[in-house]
Amino acid sequence: MRILRRRGWELPERMATPEVFVLGRRTALAGAGSIALAGGAHADAQRNAKYAPGRAITDEKYATTYNNYYEFDEGKDLWRAAQALKQRPWSISLEGMVKQPRTLDIDDLMKQVQLEERVYRHRCVEAWAMTVPWTGFPLSQLLSIAEPLGSAKYVVFETAQDPKMPGLSSPFYPWPYIEGLAIDEAANDLAFISTGMYGKALPPQDGGPIRLTVPWKYGFKSGKASVKISFTDKRPVNFWQALQPSEYGFWANVNPDVAHPRWSQARERLLGSNEMVPTQIYNGYGEFVASLYTDRKSEKLFM
Repeated sequence: MRILRRRGWELPERMATPEVFVLGRRTALAGAGSIALAGGAHADAQRNAKYAPGRAITDEKYATTYNNYYEFDEGKDLWRAAQALKQRPWSISLEGMVKQPRTLDIDDLMKQVQLEERVYRHRCVEAWAMTVPWTGFPLSQLLSIAEPLGSAKYVVFETAQDPKMPGLSSPFYPWPYIEGLAIDEAANDLAFISTGMYGKALPPQDGGPIRLTVPWKYGFKSGKASVKISFTDKRPVNFWQALQPSEYGFWANVNPDVAHPRWSQARERLLGSNEMVPTQIYNGYGEFVASLYTDRKSEKLFM
């Protein structure tokens, strides 16, 4: 994502990418058994048909080999390098304005939630798009576990900083990668925590083992590889906003009529076919989320 320099419901046939590369199982020295169990849980998750994406699911090989992940590389072909990021052991700390700050092992967390599969559109700010069957659980379930105080107004997600991420050596970027949502956005049923895709454990290049997924916003809002989730009464400054505030704001809702300062957002390119199609307001999910912004119309909601 060189920004500064800058209802098909049936899954397609599985692509031939070797599972060792997609899941990185051979590289996991600890917790390999738990990853296998997690993968089985993802395959068994029931599909939630409430949010019809209105387009065919993107072939798995495109969604797992065309990735933005600056912690690894500024280019898109980083999936091989990402396999070095071990998925177990993995823990997530719950901090800030919560009833009881604590750290949870990811597998302990998975025992406290109900997994389901949701097929969501994903719209990158670079004007490419894909449609992915994510497995995970509503973010509202995590809020219930975290028990934020009534005074908390925002939830903040922080991405891992691991020695196996070569991109972290760049002093240009404001690491760590931070993203945030208002509490009412986080409580919306569409907001999702993804731990799998295509019926498998979430591969590292797509944000595994656990990531945020907010399909009505541009993709950079969906922070990857979460290691800390904190609650605050102060609006966070997200990664791209800190880097280029004239181009990126906090809300980042999809809107075809609001252009990025350097390119149009009216159309998007579908991965796999390269077909150009019209972009939809809120990425097609307006009926579920537009009411969140009724009293926020004076703010910079769309970029």
